[in-house]
Amino acid sequence: MWNEPYLETCCRSALHRVSLCGAVGRPAGLKDGPCLERLAGMGLVRRRGDGRYELTPSGTARHASEVLKRA
Repeated sequence: MWNEPYLETCCRSALHRVSLCGAVGRPAGLKDGPCLERLAGMGLVRRRGDGRYELTPSGTARHASEVLKRA
């Protein structure tokens, strides 16, 4: 049974871009800002003190299962 909120294509792409940024983090103020805010509200990313976004452990797991298609 699927019990996770659906991620729009744009939000899945934003999640992947945050993953690609790694420890540097994804800066705020880019075109995917609304998606990053939505992902933050879902607990998949968090905004650091320097304003950049990074994956949370939940975001790492969701990225692996939904974007990379790994179990």
